Amino acid sequence: MKIINIHRKITIGELYALLQEKLNPQFHQQRESDISFNIENAGTFVEINQPALYEEYLFRIAIQETKLLITRQADYIDDVNALTIESILNGLFEELAGDTGITFVLEG
Repeated sequence: MKIINIHRKITIGELYALLQEKLNPQFHQQRESDISFNIENAGTFVEINQPALYEEYLFRIAIQETKLLITRQADYIDDVNALTIESILNGLFEELAGDTGITFVLEG
């Protein structure tokens, strides 16, 4: 699990809306691929998956105060699509944080 502090409170709805708007377009641009990922708001977390390619979710993101709790499916750690998504997510988290920046609380 990776924990990132974005130093401001957000809701699952805000996170979901940002990912819905920007994740797939940025993925298409970076990978020059037409693969699209499902972004699901499960109420207490947002999940990113692509059932046609992966048996399980790729990322699950929950919120705890100002921290994002990011679970990455271990089976896909070296997968190029998952690595691309992780890179995009890191940029989007910085966007969420704004001027305060992000702090990695835990990586592992």
